[in-house]
Amino acid sequence: MNAKLNPSVLAEGADLSLHNLSRRRFLHGGAALTLGFVLPAAAADKLPAAGPGKAGDGLAAAVKFEPNAFLRIGADNSVTVIAKHLEMGQGTHTGLATLVAEELDADWAQVRVEGAPADAARYNNLFWGPSQGTGGSTAMANSWEQLRKAGAAGRAMLVNAAARKWGVAAGDIAVSNGVLSHAASGRKASFGELAVEAAKEAVPAEVRLKDPKDFKLIGKHAKRKDSAAKTNGSARFTQDVHLPGMLVAVVAHPPQFGATVKSFDDRKARQVKGVVDVVAIPQGVAVLARDTWSAKKGRDALSVVWDDSAAFKLGSAEILARYKEMARTPGKIARQQGNTDAAFAAAARVVEASYDFPYLAHAAMEPMNCVIQLTADGAEVWNGEQFQTIDQAVLAKVLGLKPEQVRLNMLYAGGSFGRRASKDVDYLVEAAHIVKAIKGRVPGNPAVKLVWLREDDMRGGYYRPLFHHALQAAIDANGRLTGWRHRLVGQSILIGSPFEAFLVKDGIDGVSVEGASNLPYAIPNLTVDLHTPTDIKVPVLWWRSVGSSHTAFSTEAFLDEVAAAMGKDPVALRLELLAEHPRHAAVLRLAAEKAGWTTPLAAKPGERRGRGVAVHESFNSYVAHVAEVTVARDGTIKVDRIVSAVDCGTPINPDNIRAQVEGGIGFGLCAMNNAITLKDGKVEQGNFDGFAPLRIGDMPQVEVHIVPSQKAPTGIGEPGVPPVLPAVANAVAAATGKRLRDLPFDTRALAV
Repeated sequence: MNAKLNPSVLAEGADLSLHNLSRRRFLHGGAALTLGFVLPAAAADKLPAAGPGKAGDGLAAAVKFEPNAFLRIGADNSVTVIAKHLEMGQGTHTGLATLVAEELDADWAQVRVEGAPADAARYNNLFWGPSQGTGGSTAMANSWEQLRKAGAAGRAMLVNAAARKWGVAAGDIAVSNGVLSHAASGRKASFGELAVEAAKEAVPAEVRLKDPKDFKLIGKHAKRKDSAAKTNGSARFTQDVHLPGMLVAVVAHPPQFGATVKSFDDRKARQVKGVVDVVAIPQGVAVLARDTWSAKKGRDALSVVWDDSAAFKLGSAEILARYKEMARTPGKIARQQGNTDAAFAAAARVVEASYDFPYLAHAAMEPMNCVIQLTADGAEVWNGEQFQTIDQAVLAKVLGLKPEQVRLNMLYAGGSFGRRASKDVDYLVEAAHIVKAIKGRVPGNPAVKLVWLREDDMRGGYYRPLFHHALQAAIDANGRLTGWRHRLVGQSILIGSPFEAFLVKDGIDGVSVEGASNLPYAIPNLTVDLHTPTDIKVPVLWWRSVGSSHTAFSTEAFLDEVAAAMGKDPVALRLELLAEHPRHAAVLRLAAEKAGWTTPLAAKPGERRGRGVAVHESFNSYVAHVAEVTVARDGTIKVDRIVSAVDCGTPINPDNIRAQVEGGIGFGLCAMNNAITLKDGKVEQGNFDGFAPLRIGDMPQVEVHIVPSQKAPTGIGEPGVPPVLPAVANAVAAATGKRLRDLPFDTRALAV
């Protein structure tokens, strides 16, 4: 495969998109992927040392060969991959390094990874246009050819350098495990030994990428590049950043969204040992101290009077009641196919059901935090940086700087699930306001570490939106599914955000209806419509798998109800309706086969056991889950086993794919028993006692089967989530004959 290289990172036809609608158009359009911006060798030691490694650790000084923005080879034989995407536990750094190392033919042991600086000119997400960031399960998909080309270019330059030095033909030189060799002369050299000479070579205009049959790393086992550091404590997270004279800030936020500070008394707070300052900011009142605990104690001692005149004051029950009322009338059309009204008018039977989904917190292990320091020529930021271009621009505006004056250091993040990709740059802006407020009140250039405690994070907003779904199915006299209506009511994540212009079309928020508007089943008459209330002021954000986190449940649970009404096996009905969608059908067949779908479950006397299935496409990947459950006499549900089949294109790191699917299953199962609820506009949950992560003892046995493929890789960080709970709900129905339609599950109705 020949690939032309271009010293830019333009993506023809790319859309500023995080989600399926635009990504699908991009993938089908065959947009050109290009090599990262090529730096001259002389500029190699001028790059900022940003990322999980320590800034300014001296590594750059040893660099002798940097063929492009993604690869550095040192005279010490180190191979450094510059990762443009955030490592937040999903294995991105390992995957990106695999792509480069495969084409470079590097020794995996010599490869290390460093986070890229904020620079959309070199490190843009090719699916988003001129914007750098991580999200929408795009990291591997948008880097697939770009980083392989980066590795191949480096390899070609090393080979040419060896050929010139040894006086032999480049075609006679072999490369394996970081060593170049010439069989006829017996000469050998490591990458490090050739780094200086390779830096003098011209970047090739074209490179030849490997045939998949020759892959040594892609599709094989490769140890994760972040595991050792995270195990021995050397991995660098935001909380590990300590700058001279740095202050730690903890903020008192209003108890209701939209409330503001009316007045505050900080006398007792200032008496707390370690407290240095107290300042008002637009988001509340910040207490600054020498350490986190002192700042927290100082905040506890604050006396704040809140102005709630403009605050949002509805509770969850009131919001849901309003949504149900809205669902009585048609919304804006998201998909119209055939004549749905005629299908229902002629129906012999109509099946109806509604489904309710609560607000959900991201609840990442590392709550929101960041470090900002004003410098002589701008500002520097350290954090688990996910949206570089947007964050850089917004921070520059707050601080009165140009975007290029805001330097972002991308560290590891202890999870995100969408939260660090804040469309409003909320916690970073909060820290910027604090730094501005104390400028001149403390000596030198102020540096502030903002720390959100768990309660701040859980009550601070930005949740998966609360949604109501109402569905109807028409079955004709011949027992065929002829009509489908799906009405959704819920807040838009995108309206009012920088993404509205790109992802809201004719009033339809594409991420609200993804998974519903692109339903793959062959139903001749289908209508999907949407109500988007604009007066609900609860901050919402993408949550792992975004719209599919609720649309997959409603569509897959409802289809099971339709199958029961038709007297058909749930797997058989799905396969019948997926005749034109072979990748959906393939994962469904594989999961059903591996789960032993047609074999009755073994059960002890008095046990109620059942199997359930769900299949869903999200982020251009296809996942089917078969769940096995046991329901106790008191209604308690135990998820015993989940068998999963996944098609995410070429599997770059199979172990990581399995880990992501397993993690997605555990993440999805958390929603069985959790919700963020509001009373009088106040969030009732504050910590893991009220919003509990899944305990290890509740994690089911999981089997993940990967469909072999040579198609371009697609997302895997999120697609494991959507089919989990509908498969469980369908299994519960198989075990008990009772349907669970709302989340979190109310299991009292299952008691016998």
